Amino acid sequence: MKLAIPVTPDGAVDHRWGRAHNVAVVDVADDDTISSWKVHEVNWDELHDSGTHGAHHARIVRWLRENSIEAVIVNHCGQGMVNTMQKMGLLIVWDADGDAAACVNAAVPRIREALQQAAG
Repeated sequence: MKLAIPVTPDGAVDHRWGRAHNVAVVDVADDDTISSWKVHEVNWDELHDSGTHGAHHARIVRWLRENSIEAVIVNHCGQGMVNTMQKMGLLIVWDADGDAAACVNAAVPRIREALQQAAG
């Protein structure tokens, strides 16, 4: 399972999904442990205002698809981006705060259950 979470340089959750500078792609093994953690410098904080919201959302969608993301863990996300990610079929886990790895570990069981229910 592949997850994305916006992160700060010190490993905390960045509260700004669409304006995050770094996003971690987290691979979760079948036993629900983190098997890999790679931080990507997405620069969405700098790119957010460089065009229309639609163009920025398209940039994020491309990144999500390129990284095969199945769920995102966020503190805040604008409604337009929420709608876009829901249309993509992504799960969104809300209210992430504090240590990003701890937030991932706390969210994994809920994400796993939701993905299994969606698969039927």
